[in-house]
Amino acid sequence: MSVLIASLVMLALFGINVPVAFAVTLSTFVYFFVANDLSPVMVIQRMVGGADNVPLLAIPFFMMLGSILNYTGITQRLLKLSDLLSGHLRGGLAQTNVVLGALIGGPSGAGLADAAMICKVLVPEMVRNGYSRPFAAALTSASALLGPILPPGIGLIIYGFVSDTSIGKLFLGGMGPGVLLTILLMVAVDYVARKRGYKPTRTKMPSIKEVAIATKDAIWGLMLMVIILGGIRYGIFTPTEAGAVTVIYALIIGFAYRETKWADVKAALSESARANGSIMLILMASAGFAWILSWEGVAESVTVMLTDFTDSPAMFLLIVNLFLLVVGMFLDGNAAIIVLTPLLMPTVHAMGIDPVHFGITMIFNLSIGAITPPFGTTMFLTCNLTGVRMDEYMKEILPFYVALLATLAVTTYYPPLSLILAELVK
Repeated sequence: MSVLIASLVMLALFGINVPVAFAVTLSTFVYFFVANDLSPVMVIQRMVGGADNVPLLAIPFFMMLGSILNYTGITQRLLKLSDLLSGHLRGGLAQTNVVLGALIGGPSGAGLADAAMICKVLVPEMVRNGYSRPFAAALTSASALLGPILPPGIGLIIYGFVSDTSIGKLFLGGMGPGVLLTILLMVAVDYVARKRGYKPTRTKMPSIKEVAIATKDAIWGLMLMVIILGGIRYGIFTPTEAGAVTVIYALIIGFAYRETKWADVKAALSESARANGSIMLILMASAGFAWILSWEGVAESVTVMLTDFTDSPAMFLLIVNLFLLVVGMFLDGNAAIIVLTPLLMPTVHAMGIDPVHFGITMIFNLSIGAITPPFGTTMFLTCNLTGVRMDEYMKEILPFYVALLATLAVTTYYPPLSLILAELVK
């Protein structure tokens, strides 16, 4: 009964738009006041304990990396490379949008950051070249989904921490679905461009020499992913240490390009501190609530209920997919990972599902919810930055949903897509 009351309070607070961290914290306090056999002092202990974990240091480092990239000139060089590689295709600037999302999605680590960056650097140019503003907004939100599933996505770090799964394996596990999604989004762009007559930005394919020159110019940005994945794969450093190394690396590159000033470093630190503070509040609040669910045996009850309903891993994954798609429409993805992972992991293990495979599937589900009405956070950000109405956005996002759901289906029911590379990490 205490858990039920706390859960209803949480849902009510979500319904009146109380920030996630405060809604979860208040509902956790409600539980401890209703449960007479537990001291409310334990709330603070559990919340502080939830943040007292070394792997979580990876989050502020990668958040800072995402902020620093805006001031180093790396993004602009990756944009030029993206345009060179995809500008000759039908719907050239739209294809560039997807490729840029893939190139910056990994290092930035967050869908909202990617959406904001692409809205700033590419959407105005798309509109000037005849693309409809709603189409540009919808494509940008779809491209931004590459950020959470490509390494070093913040959601991957949080899931790894909560589920006690190797973060290095999760980083490599996101590569397969990320590449597949990039290809299918480009196919969807080609379909729309053919119907509407969106033209290439380049008259012919780039020569090998042009590609070599553009790659040389952007090589230091491309090396970010190599450093992160290579360093983790060969045991040179942990994911947390990878975050620190890449922050220093990005700063060195920014000063070498002579595009980063000390004032920019201060601004990047301020941005990342605010963003990290928000995430850590959610982490701490959700850690307290997750402990309640564990203490009351809710996870075990959910496992019994689900295994009684079906003993098929395929059916279980279908049910979870549908559930998470709905949850992602209403709840911040990071908060959902923290609250739901402890509930679902016992069933995942009981069904014999690999936790890396499940984690990639879970994060991808919640990311799709983030670009879906009525409360998708990435959707709201993109529409606000581009001045697009939600009904216009929904008409344009449909072809990209096909690509997203197709990638989700393959990721869910073809585990090797996310496990082949993950198995390279010992």
